[in-house]
This record gives sequence, C-alpha cells and structure tokens, in this order.
Amino acid sequence: MDTSWWPAVAAVVAVTLVVIVAGRRPGSPASPRRVPAAHGSGPPPQPRSGELWRVADGRPCLVLAVASVRGHRARVAWITGKYDDRRAGVIPLSPGIPGIGGRAAFLEADRPAEVSLWEFRQRLGVLDPAVWDEARGLGGGRP
Repeated sequence: MDTSWWPAVAAVVAVTLVVIVAGRRPGSPASPRRVPAAHGSGPPPQPRSGELWRVADGRPCLVLAVASVRGHRARVAWITGKYDDRRAGVIPLSPGIPGIGGRAAFLEADRPAEVSLWEFRQRLGVLDPAVWDEARGLGGGRP
C-alpha cells in the first residue's frame, strides 16, 4: 500500500489547526469581535420616544420606542447627512436640530434598528412634533 500522501494530509491538518487557533486569539485581526459595552454601576440611560440622542459610536439617532422588557433595548432611526431620493422613508430635518451642527440632516425612518440602552451617551434634545408624527408612522412601534 502506497502511503506517500500521508505527510501531505498531516501538513494540511496542521495548517488548518494553526489557522483556527490563531483566529481565536483576542484582538486578532483575523477574527473581529464586537466587545460588549461596559455597563456602569448605576441604571442605564432613560431615553424616551421622540428624543434625539448620540450613541457610543458618536452617531445621532431618534428614539422611536423603548422596551425594557426585552433586555433594555430601544428602537431608533439613524440621522445621516446623505439623502437618498430612492427611499421613501428618508425624512429631511431642519438645520436647527440640536447636536447636528447646522448641517443638512435626514432621518432614516424606514430602517429602524435596535440599540441597547447602555449605548446611549448624550441627550441632544427633542424632535419637532410635526416631524415626530411623520417618523413615528414610518418606523415606530414596539421594538
């Protein structure tokens, strides 16, 4: 029986194991992992529907709904500086929105996301009631 191919199989298995083990090291660029946010000793922030907040990564958002029953999560609509006229749920915001810096801003109400309450960092203010009525109808509801 010819066994000359066995060293090749053993080499492939060894390389595979090295790649798997190297990918599991913390901080390895081969395996990017999201680190959960550090929770403080106190209660999480208490955002309310219709409020504008800045989250941990610096992005501004509008709080659409809050549900503490499902692990302290909130449904948000992101605020962006890019307008896409192909999307029906993008709402233009007035330049006077707090925390935006006078730039043109748009609310992405058609793609709500769920965010942990621990991610909220800074309250920016409250959205104009007329815009809030429009945004609540597009992407609101319970998270």
